[in-house]
Amino acid sequence: MSEEPQNLIGRVAVVTGAASGIGAATARLLAARGAKVALLARRRERLDALAAGITAAGGVALAVAADVTDADALSTAAATVREALGTVDLVVTGAGAMLTAPFEQGRTHEWERMIDTNLTGLVRTLHVFGPQLTEAAAAGRTADIVNISSIAAQITAPNFALYCATKAAVSHLSRNLRTEFGPRRVRVTSLEPGVVDTELMDHLDDPSAQEWLTGLIKSIDVLSDRDVAEVIGFTVAQPRHVNLPQIVIMPTEQV
Repeated sequence: MSEEPQNLIGRVAVVTGAASGIGAATARLLAARGAKVALLARRRERLDALAAGITAAGGVALAVAADVTDADALSTAAATVREALGTVDLVVTGAGAMLTAPFEQGRTHEWERMIDTNLTGLVRTLHVFGPQLTEAAAAGRTADIVNISSIAAQITAPNFALYCATKAAVSHLSRNLRTEFGPRRVRVTSLEPGVVDTELMDHLDDPSAQEWLTGLIKSIDVLSDRDVAEVIGFTVAQPRHVNLPQIVIMPTEQV
């Protein structure tokens, strides 16, 4: 592998939500640049296929089926990754759910799923891998947390109230985590993409949200999962003393 500014040789990464979309694209990119990557998600078949593809391309990947809403599964995953790949020094929290509906409909099961996945699952992920990150940083290695938030953290939109709220929480949590992890030389980044064409769109069953997003995707050049992965790769390849705490990445035409 060529020595280039963005190479990640020697890094040990965990990517949640790695079965598809931004998570899968990020895992591929990190592995292509030299990192050993643990793939975490619920869908074992998807993870195995992704790991096989990364291995065939010359990378190192470990498929670990785990649901971020399951604290015990995450603890087991953390031990499994450490034993197989070494001490983790990079965590990308890509697991997420986007479900929309008018607030008055009171879809509490959807609210709970988004809160459990987008926020509580992220918190649990960082809690179980935090000790490895701080250990890596104490040993002089570069250590990173990259939380996938959304431009939804900054905007208001009809029928997206709970989704926007969870992403706002992710962004603000990231800012606060910097006050604890930063002094221990673990970098924390909140990444807030605009519209990305991923399978999250398939989760929507609200007609107005579907119409709006589908229309936007057809009318402008929206982001791809690879676009977001490239930004993540750039961010974690910066010198150890450089932290990009908040990054907004938008389609040029999305306003």
